[in-house]
Amino acid sequence: MAVDCTGQYTVIAGRKQLALVDLDDPLEKVKRIPRQSKYDVSTVQWNPHLSHKNYFVLASNQRADISYWDKDDVSNRGSLKGHTRVISDVDWSVFDPNWVATCSVDTYIYLWDIRDTRKPALSLSAVAGASQVKWNKVSSNLLATSHDGDVRIWDQRKGTTPVQYIAAHLSKVHGLDWSPTQEYSLATSSQDCHVKLWDVCNPRKPEHVISSDSPVWRARYTPFGEGLITVVVPQLRRGDNSLLMWSINDLSAPMHTFVGHQDVILEFHWRKVLDDSKDFHLVTWSKDQSLRIWKIDQHLQKLCSAESLNDSGNEADVDSAVEAASITSREAKEIAKLSATVPPSRAANTAVSPGQPKTLQQEFALVNMQIDNVTIDSMDASNSTCTVTASSGKYVVKLLLKFPSTYPNNAAPTFTFMKPTSVDNSTKSKLLKVH
Repeated sequence: MAVDCTGQYTVIAGRKQLALVDLDDPLEKVKRIPRQSKYDVSTVQWNPHLSHKNYFVLASNQRADISYWDKDDVSNRGSLKGHTRVISDVDWSVFDPNWVATCSVDTYIYLWDIRDTRKPALSLSAVAGASQVKWNKVSSNLLATSHDGDVRIWDQRKGTTPVQYIAAHLSKVHGLDWSPTQEYSLATSSQDCHVKLWDVCNPRKPEHVISSDSPVWRARYTPFGEGLITVVVPQLRRGDNSLLMWSINDLSAPMHTFVGHQDVILEFHWRKVLDDSKDFHLVTWSKDQSLRIWKIDQHLQKLCSAESLNDSGNEADVDSAVEAASITSREAKEIAKLSATVPPSRAANTAVSPGQPKTLQQEFALVNMQIDNVTIDSMDASNSTCTVTASSGKYVVKLLLKFPSTYPNNAAPTFTFMKPTSVDNSTKSKLLKVH
């Protein structure tokens, strides 16, 4: 799954077809493009430049195709053929719309100019196969690649030898991401259950470490503030399939948790809502075959800023900062039955938990909004109230929940029935006893 630079379209790529979804109307505007291949798509990425907004690169087996989307069809504008093993990652340069990097387990990293696809413009060779390649977002010459648990930094001005080696993790590195603002800041995520933030000029020791109970599939910087988004692989693929948002200024606990997917999260990307807006959407795609769009407004963004550490005046607004729209599992299957590579899991006996919510705002943020026959009418953290409506056949129950000021510390909410509740008093009494 990838989102284009305008934030309007996402492409979901499978073995048999592509699904191009208009994110402004994701339930109605979906274009299906047949794709005949005996190989799964290993990765897909849209060109980040407005001048080339219709181009995306799609890697399958040993080949990467430069594709062009013209709103009605997808055409091939060239194929990058050079690798002798499966391509594991691709990445467009944020400085030059014609440059794209590919890497493979064949130990080579190729830099291509798509105006001449006959051969790579530059070849970099490592002893071990590469699982990730990422262009620096501040310097046009720097790249990072991952090789098992190690990371190598390359400067294309300085030949084909890495300029820096980092013994980053004890197990395979699953994800790399450069900071959008700091030239030498790099985030790595690994099978060893750690996320590490590095100054690549000082590779002996990471600047920050986040520990998890499960392998970490991805860790990426937010496009606002000083934040980080991580996604873990639940042990035995059971339990928590959420994304966590962290403030780099305080990594003691996640600032927010995005809950809703029922299976492993395969990919996530950001989209800018409008050019003149400061709001963002987080787009997520899961093995549960649902595409979710999470609205993130300025209140939640503030949690990732340094000012939020000393300013709690707007904490009551955080519960309203996230809204989720989703293409459900059934609707996603109608779009396409898409295959995808599932991140590996580490065998263990318990599922990961990011910790219990410490405030009412955090608990509201964790509420599952997709429960059949149940509607969350309102959640007001400033007044410590919540209203919920449940229906079954001809019966309707509407409840007002009031939370004491000391909640959740040994303090339970009170429940009051509201109109149009249609059950009798005996049933009401039984329901109150259940809670």
